Amino acid sequence: MSGGRTQHPRIDPVRLDDLAAGDPAELTARADLEATRFSGVRRASLDLGGARLDGVELADLVADETDLRGARLTEVRLDGVGLPVVRAAGTEWRDVEVSGRLGSVEAYEARWRGVHLVGAKISFLNLRAAQLVDVAFTDCVVEELDLQGAEITRLRFVDTTVRRLETHGARLTDVDLRGATLEVVDGLGDLRGATVSPEQLTLLAPLLADHLGLLVEE
Repeated sequence: MSGGRTQHPRIDPVRLDDLAAGDPAELTARADLEATRFSGVRRASLDLGGARLDGVELADLVADETDLRGARLTEVRLDGVGLPVVRAAGTEWRDVEVSGRLGSVEAYEARWRGVHLVGAKISFLNLRAAQLVDVAFTDCVVEELDLQGAEITRLRFVDTTVRRLETHGARLTDVDLRGATLEVVDGLGDLRGATVSPEQLTLLAPLLADHLGLLVEE
């Protein structure tokens, strides 16, 4: 933090110009894709494990199962996707924008920098032991967000609901929770480095008292 003020994520808009129309057949494991747009792809299973995507847009992509393990995404937009199951452990995301519906996203030990989730609905986002730098959630609904053991620098929530947040063992720097509606927080002892609003602090007070073993009586 600087001067007692929480620093916000430094995220540049994803700019994708002059993209070539991609052939869905190119969406394969270990693919090397650049400056390409794919639209309206429908798959039961999409395997992009170990792939490199640079300057790529995936619009209206629907796949029952998606494998991104070991993939590298740079300047990528996932626009209006429908992905019930995403396996993305160990992936590297840099300057990525995501919107749409996602179910279970296994992104533990991933590295995210400059990632913006906008209008996304996510059932379960597993970012355990991940490294997050400059990440934002805007107008999202996340049923469960698991940040256990993650190292996070400059994370912000805007008009976002997080029904369950888990932070055990996380290391937080400039994490702004003021724009989040939090229903359950597990790991209160590891919220050091987060910023909350006075209203949130009031709501968290009973949980903090229970965490510290305080007896509150009149």
